[in-house]
Amino acid sequence: MPSRGTNTVRLTAFSRRSATVVGAALALVTGLATAPAAPASPPAPQNLRWAPCDDAAQPGAECATLMVPVDWADPGGPRLGLAVARRKATDPGARVGSMVFGPGGPGDSGVRMVVDRVSRFSPEVRRRFDIVSFDPRGVGGSNPVTCSAELLAQRPSPQLENRADFDATTAYNRRLRADCRARTGPVFDHLDTAQTVRDVDALRAALGERKLTFHGSSYGTLLGAQYAETYPSRVRAMVLESVMDHSVASTRDFLRAEAASAEDSFQEFVTWCERTADCALHGRDVRAVWRGLLDRARQGELEDPAEPGRPLSSPDLVNKVAFRKFYEADYAGLAATVARMHASEPLPAAPTSTAPLPPATPVFCSDWRLPVRDFTTYASLLATMDEAAPDLPSLLPVHMVAACLGAPTANPQHRLDARGVAPVLVSNALHDPATGYPWAVSVARQLGRSGVLLTYEGHGHGSVTNGPCMRDAVDGYLTGLTLPPRGTRCPAQRP
Repeated sequence: MPSRGTNTVRLTAFSRRSATVVGAALALVTGLATAPAAPASPPAPQNLRWAPCDDAAQPGAECATLMVPVDWADPGGPRLGLAVARRKATDPGARVGSMVFGPGGPGDSGVRMVVDRVSRFSPEVRRRFDIVSFDPRGVGGSNPVTCSAELLAQRPSPQLENRADFDATTAYNRRLRADCRARTGPVFDHLDTAQTVRDVDALRAALGERKLTFHGSSYGTLLGAQYAETYPSRVRAMVLESVMDHSVASTRDFLRAEAASAEDSFQEFVTWCERTADCALHGRDVRAVWRGLLDRARQGELEDPAEPGRPLSSPDLVNKVAFRKFYEADYAGLAATVARMHASEPLPAAPTSTAPLPPATPVFCSDWRLPVRDFTTYASLLATMDEAAPDLPSLLPVHMVAACLGAPTANPQHRLDARGVAPVLVSNALHDPATGYPWAVSVARQLGRSGVLLTYEGHGHGSVTNGPCMRDAVDGYLTGLTLPPRGTRCPAQRP
C-alpha cells in the first residue's frame, strides 16, 4: 500500500492560474509501461452510483467513482477509482447527452471544474448537456501522486550553471521518482495520456453514450487528440481548445516554440501599454522598467507582491507574475503590479529561491521525450530560449525539461493519425502564451479533412467563450454538429 505519512505532498488540483506553460508544474515518473494497443471492443459499461458531492459550493453537482485498471495492458489486474462529477442539463427536454470535459495542467481537477466552475461553459452547453468531468489518474480524488514534502523542498535550483548542477539535478530526479513511486503505489507507473484515453472510453461507456462528445482544454487537448486517434469511430463531436501539438519531436523545437509564444504575449503587452492611456505604465519604457525588476530580482532586492518582506526570484517574477497574467490576458493587472513593484523600496540584498515544484505532472514526463545529453547541450538550449524570449529568462518549460532529466517516456511524441474521425473543432487564440497558435494550425492539418480551425484574434489561454462569435460557433457545433465555415476568425475582446 502507498505510504500516507504527514510529511508528504499530494497531487491535488491546481487552477489554470497556477498551471504553467502546458498548464502545469512538474514532478517525475519512471518505469512506465509501453502504451497498450487499443481493444477491439469498448469496455463493459459500469453503473455509476451518483450522489450529491459533499463539498459543492453550488448545489446540483453529483459525484461518483469509476473503477478502471491500473494498467490497461492488464485489465484483470489491480484497479483504481477515478473521481467523476456531473451537472445535469438544465433543460432535460432539450438534452443532447453527456459532454465530457478533459482537464488541463496536467494536474487540473475536472471534478473541481464541474463542482465549482461550471460557469466556464456557455449557458447553451449547460442547457443541452450533462457536463461531466473527472480527476485524471494521479490527480485529486483519483489516487493522487504523493511525494515527500521534505524531499520536494530540497529540489536543486532550476537555473543550472555547470556540469555539477546538471549531474546533481539528474541524481535528485532519480531520488524523487523513487520516493513518489513508493508513496503513490502502482498507478505511479501508469499515468501517461495513453492510459487516460482508455479511462475516458470507459467513462463514455458508463455514461451510456454510444459516441463521445468531448471538450478538451490545454493539456486536455492531447487527451482528446489521442482519443480521436485511438477510437476514431467513437467520436460524435470534439472541441480542442488551446492546443498542444504532440508531434513536436525535438527538445529544441519544443522549447523554442514555447519561448516564442510567451515572448509574443510580452510584446502584445508592451504594445497595449503604448497605445492605452489606462495602462499604469503608459508613456514609459515598459521594457526598461521590466529589465530593472529582473535585475532587482536577481540581486534578491525585489519584494514578492504575494508575500511582503520576502524576496522574489527572477524565475518567479517571470513565471508567477507575468506569465499568469498573460494566461488571463490581464494586461491592466500586470501593468499595475509591475508599476507597484517598480515603485517599491528595494529589499536588502538576499539570496532567493524558486518555489519547489509540486508533484503535479508526472504525466508530462511520461508523454514527452525531451532528452538533454549533457550540460553543454542544456546551455545551448538555454541560449535558444533566450534568443526566442529575450524579455522572459528562465521560462518554466526549461525547468520542466530539467525536472524530466533521466525519466523514461511511455507515450512519446508522434504525428496524429485519426483517419475516419468525425469533424474536430480546433480552437486557439492568436496570442496564447502557453499553446501558441502555430500548434493549433499544425494539429488541424494533422487531422486532415476532419480538422476545422476556429481562430480567436485575441489573447490569453482559452478562448471558446470569448465573445458571441466564438461562443456561437462552439455551441452550434456541439449541440447541432453545425461546423463554422473553414477559416472562421472571431474578433478579439478587450484584454
